[in-house]
Amino acid sequence: MLPSNLNDNSSPWYQVIVEGEVPCIKLTGSYTLAALDQQLRKVGAKLACFAAQPDFHWDLTGIQQMDLAGAVLIWRAWGMRRPVHLLLKSKQDVFFIHLEKASPAPKPVRRDILWPILTLGRRFFLFWDHLFGLIMLFGQVLLNIFYLIRHPKQIPLREISANLFRTGAQALGITALVGFLIGIVLSYLSSEQLHTFGADVFIVNILGMSIIRELGPMLAGILVAGRSGSSMTAQLGVMRVTEELDALTVMGIPHSLRLVLPKMIALGIAMPLVVLWTSAIALLGGILAADVQIGLNYQYALSSLPDAVPVENLWIGLGKGAVCGMTIALIACHFGLRVKPNTESLGEGTTNSVVTSITAVILIDAIFAVVFSNVGLKMAR
Repeated sequence: MLPSNLNDNSSPWYQVIVEGEVPCIKLTGSYTLAALDQQLRKVGAKLACFAAQPDFHWDLTGIQQMDLAGAVLIWRAWGMRRPVHLLLKSKQDVFFIHLEKASPAPKPVRRDILWPILTLGRRFFLFWDHLFGLIMLFGQVLLNIFYLIRHPKQIPLREISANLFRTGAQALGITALVGFLIGIVLSYLSSEQLHTFGADVFIVNILGMSIIRELGPMLAGILVAGRSGSSMTAQLGVMRVTEELDALTVMGIPHSLRLVLPKMIALGIAMPLVVLWTSAIALLGGILAADVQIGLNYQYALSSLPDAVPVENLWIGLGKGAVCGMTIALIACHFGLRVKPNTESLGEGTTNSVVTSITAVILIDAIFAVVFSNVGLKMAR
């Protein structure tokens, strides 16, 4: 006896036949995408119920037409494997042979109790591999610099100029906008608190020290890492996908000389200028906001700024920008050269490049804060 939910011969897609004590399901009709149409899910669910009975015999010889969509429907109902008792035509067998090759039987996954340690170990070795690759790439760049000192005619001036324009001049708009808004926010928050204690004039000290020494380089570094760093990684990744990097290798042109070094030099030059531009616009936004909020005269703010902020802070900010710029370019080129010739690796490499570059910018800022903690702060006190 069949279960009541399986004893159904009213469907045009199948018939249940019992010969003796052997139940058999005979598929009929057309198993094509056009014929199944809206009944696709319903038929698939019903066939899956039949496939759950291990004693069922399957007969596919009654199917009039079958395309790949119908074969996939039956294959999924079977649980990605053929039933023990199966009768079908040779033309139909071609579909299932193809599906067997495309979807091998899943292997049972064993849960290892040491998986946290294994995951941590893999992450550590991956980190060490990237760190070693960055050191190797930086060493190769240094060797290229020594080579260009002895052969100045081979300095890639065009590449440096092009990268200087893309990473510097074209980044002025977004850095100015973000810097101006950050200056306004910082000024509003600070002036409100200072006004409570009658210390309105010290808003110049707060804006000058925080923007010139910390916020200006930090904002510029993060924006350039997201904008220019991702662009560099994507550019080298596309060159890997289109096999341009392999062509350069065949021609004997080193990647570090023509691709990495110009980007590092250009970003090392452009970043201090971008930092200076961002800090100036952020100060302008902060002074304008202070004028509106507490009525601080902008002429007084500009004239008292040199006394409130020692010039050493400016040099620290510019130096921080240069180091961040070369680090961003090095990281972007490292991940770009490691992209594999497929689009998935390109997207993953670009994401890793941006995240690593932003992390490096924050780390460099912290290192500068510790190393130069006593420089440029005496006059501000």
